[in-house]
Amino acid sequence: MEEILRKRLFNWYQNNKRKLPWRESSNPYLIWLSEIILQQTRIEQGLPYYVDFTRKYPNIFSLANAYEQEVLNLWQGLGYYTRARNLHATAKKVAFEMEGNFPDNYEGLKKLKGIGDYTASAISSIAFDEARPVIDGNVARVIARVYGIQQPINSTEGQKAIREKALQLLDPYQPGDFNQAMMDFGALQCTPQKPLCLNCPWYDRCYAAKNGLAEKLPIKEKNLQKRISGTTFTTFHS
Repeated sequence: MEEILRKRLFNWYQNNKRKLPWRESSNPYLIWLSEIILQQTRIEQGLPYYVDFTRKYPNIFSLANAYEQEVLNLWQGLGYYTRARNLHATAKKVAFEMEGNFPDNYEGLKKLKGIGDYTASAISSIAFDEARPVIDGNVARVIARVYGIQQPINSTEGQKAIREKALQLLDPYQPGDFNQAMMDFGALQCTPQKPLCLNCPWYDRCYAAKNGLAEKLPIKEKNLQKRISGTTFTTFHS
């Protein structure tokens, strides 16, 4: 089943992928920068900031050599200023202690300030082809619907089920492209409300579609912190 789903997803992605500037390169600096900007931020809001940052700081060394206040000024309007401070601190560490080279794996990336499970998985898979699933709110929703996960996705059991299925579905040979395809698929096709089931390439393989549950899945339990393996659900690529 997974092989069929992957093939159909890549076909869909080829025709529907969003044109985003950080997807034009596998440069870990640019991928990292985009991921930090998009934490707690939607693409429409974060995109102009990404453009401004890459123009002013085209590489890790230019960002590392900037004054912190300059970085904070450029960040103004995005909120959550801890992200900007962590961004600058990590830039200095990578530039001055690692000769400008980001760690090429999940575990190494997680040791850097401001990089948690989600961001480390995104950078390691997209920049370095490490086979790790990237699970944001969009991806969790897709997984829950396709596999019919009945546990609340913000519960420990639900988180475990989502991660297990995400690993099972992940393309180990093209993890970066697969993860980006899944993010777009959740944002554009398998949407939170009124998902486009009738023209979905996974329709005949999807538990929720076949059982009329697309509007009811995923299940979320109230009063539970909405996280998957440390990644806040509001970190969307939509």
